[in-house]
Amino acid sequence: MMRSFLFVPADSERKLAKAEDANADALILDLEDAVQAAERPRARALAREFLTSRRNQGRENTWVRINPYDSEEAADDLEAVMPAAPAGIVLPKPPGADAAVRLAQALDRLEDEHTILRGQTRILPLCTEHPRALFSLDSYIGSTPRLAGLSWGAEDLAAAVGASTNRDENGDWLPTYTLARSLCLIAAAAASVPAFDTVYTDFRDESGLARYARAARRDGFRGMLAIHPAQLAIINEAFLPDRQEIERARRIVALFEAQPDAGALALDGQMIDRPHLLQAERVLAAIDDTPKD
Repeated sequence: MMRSFLFVPADSERKLAKAEDANADALILDLEDAVQAAERPRARALAREFLTSRRNQGRENTWVRINPYDSEEAADDLEAVMPAAPAGIVLPKPPGADAAVRLAQALDRLEDEHTILRGQTRILPLCTEHPRALFSLDSYIGSTPRLAGLSWGAEDLAAAVGASTNRDENGDWLPTYTLARSLCLIAAAAASVPAFDTVYTDFRDESGLARYARAARRDGFRGMLAIHPAQLAIINEAFLPDRQEIERARRIVALFEAQPDAGALALDGQMIDRPHLLQAERVLAAIDDTPKD
C-alpha cells in the first residue's frame, strides 16, 4: 500500500540527498513544474544518477514526473531516465487516457531497449489537470495494464479555467475542484486502481494536513501526494486504520468465515452484509501491504 508520494525537484542535489532519508512510501523525481526549462538537462542527469544509486542500494520505489506527453520535452525525459529503470512515470496534464496509452507504448520500446522487464514501469496520471479530461475519465477503464492508480491536481486546472483561487475563505475546495477530486476517485474505482489525493500545499499547517489526510482516507483515497518531508509522518499515520477499525474488521471477516453462505449477519446490534465484508478486507489488507522500513 502506497500511502505517501513525495515530490522532489530533480534539479536540487540538496533536496535529492534529503529525500534519501525521508519516510515516504515512494519518491517522485520532478522534471516538470518544479524545474525551470533551462535546468531540465541537468535535472535529467541528476534524476538518472539518483535512480541508479537507489536501485543499487535495493531501494527501488522511485518514480519520475515527466513533462506532458504531447510536449517536446517528454521524450527527452524518458530517454534520460528509463535506462535507470524508475518504478513508474507520473503523467501530468493528460487530456485523456489516450496519453497514458501512448506513454505505455513508448515504455514498451524503452524497456526492450534497456533490457527492463516488459510492463515493469507503471503509470500514474494526474488525471484532472487538463479541463478536457474531466469529460472522459471513464476512458481509463481497461486503458493499459501499466495503470498504477489515478491522482488529481487543482493548481493547473485552476490556471486553465482562469480561476483566481481554488479554495474558499475557509481553505476548502471550491465546487469545481471538489468535482474534479470526486471524479478522480470514482474513475479510479471504475478502473479498479487506487486513487491518491492531491498535495496539501501549506506544509506548515500540520493540523490542517492531518484533517485533510484523514478525510481523504474516509472518502476512499488510498494515499496522497506530498510536497515536503515534514508532511510524511502525518500522511502515513492518517492512511493506516486505527486499533478499533482493525479489531472490528477482524470480527467481520471471522463472522463471514464462520457463516460463508450468509448474505447478512448481525454484529453489535447492527446488520452487516457483503459491502461491510469488502471494507473489512480492505482494512486488513492495508496493514499487510504497508511498506516496512
